[in-house]
Amino acid sequence: EFVTLVSSEGFEFVVERRCANVSGTIRAMLSGTYSESRENCVTFPEISTRVLEKVIEYFHYKLRYSHSSDMPEFKIEPEIALELLMASNFLDA
Repeated sequence: EFVTLVSSEGFEFVVERRCANVSGTIRAMLSGTYSESRENCVTFPEISTRVLEKVIEYFHYKLRYSHSSDMPEFKIEPEIALELLMASNFLDA
């Protein structure tokens, strides 16, 4: 099953639901009585395409390496570090 995550610029990312569920916020929105759970689509008016793409990359990274003892470094570009921190805080990821 897939869900759509939409950035502030309107770019749509189609992501596996299990990846999106790495975020506590997204998981709650998709499992509650919110319109997002009926439509399988979550829009983030405050998160840019570049940052949302990096967040989704982290979701995949987290799923792949969460039970691994040999976890490679997750690289973050310094230019987006602050915006990424704020997004990850909001998304509970």
